[in-house]
Amino acid sequence: MTAQHSSPSGGTANFDVVAIGRSGVDIYPQQIGVGLEDVTSFGKFLGGSAANVSVAAARLGHSAALISGVGDDPFGRFVRTELDRLGVDNRFVSIDEQYPTPVTFCEIFPPDDFPLYFYRKPAAPDLQIEIADIDTAAVHDARLYWSTVTGLSEEPSRSAHFAAWEARGRQSLTVLDLDYRPMFWESPAAATEQVRKALGHVTVAVGNKEECEVAVGETDPHKAADALLDLGVELAIVKQGPRGVLGKTRHETVESPPIPVDVVNGLGAGDSFGGSLCHGLLSGWPLEQILRHANAAGAIVAGRLECSTAMPTADEVAALAATVEENVNV
Repeated sequence: MTAQHSSPSGGTANFDVVAIGRSGVDIYPQQIGVGLEDVTSFGKFLGGSAANVSVAAARLGHSAALISGVGDDPFGRFVRTELDRLGVDNRFVSIDEQYPTPVTFCEIFPPDDFPLYFYRKPAAPDLQIEIADIDTAAVHDARLYWSTVTGLSEEPSRSAHFAAWEARGRQSLTVLDLDYRPMFWESPAAATEQVRKALGHVTVAVGNKEECEVAVGETDPHKAADALLDLGVELAIVKQGPRGVLGKTRHETVESPPIPVDVVNGLGAGDSFGGSLCHGLLSGWPLEQILRHANAAGAIVAGRLECSTAMPTADEVAALAATVEENVNV
């Protein structure tokens, strides 16, 4: 793989957020409620969970960079260009000369059915990241470092992730998105083994109930959060779908209610949640405020067709979060 690691000035910039993980192209149908076999037109967007989170954080005013990989092809050039256009530094996005940039198709059946079709075989460039591709200074110096479980599913990416965590030194605001995608793993048990190892390197873990079951064997939100805390994280966040979200530390428990929204496309809502979570943590907000704003950010994107280009501004999130607070206080 080839990569760019130095800033134009010759040094490495300090970022608010450095994320590592999936990037690619999302192909979304322009017809809602129609199977792909009958779709007649599509839109092309930047995609991938880590890419989306970094865009969401940048949209909220933070300097962000992505560690990832793309193919040496037109889609790879699109990913790098679009990251830059959306405010994310792409210097750590390697160019793989063997494997093509991944493409993901989806179907849109609101309010809760959004099948995904991943084209990432025989391998994806973002899983070919090697230890040598990690700018350890950028990882160490970032105010917040974001990883996902998918990056642990294959080598050499797995070893690169652990090397990055070693460089990070388990600093505060080292986040693991439990983002479990079964099609990327040989078995749930294989994922559990790697997640358990990873949890010893991070201070924040976030995932839904199904992802928590893979991570710690619990689907009850409170038991799952307690199990994550027992494994060493300082903040456990369990997303509960229509029941809202639970945040738990060793000293505080907060449950934030869901925000009603007319869902257009639920894909990307979790990444918008993640970007807002980064924003709240970096801002030093109280946990209740962090979760309320993250819920609002997720709801906004769920009401839009796209993911990366749909990420809200801080003013949009604050306005929706304020209406929720007013309704709670009534």
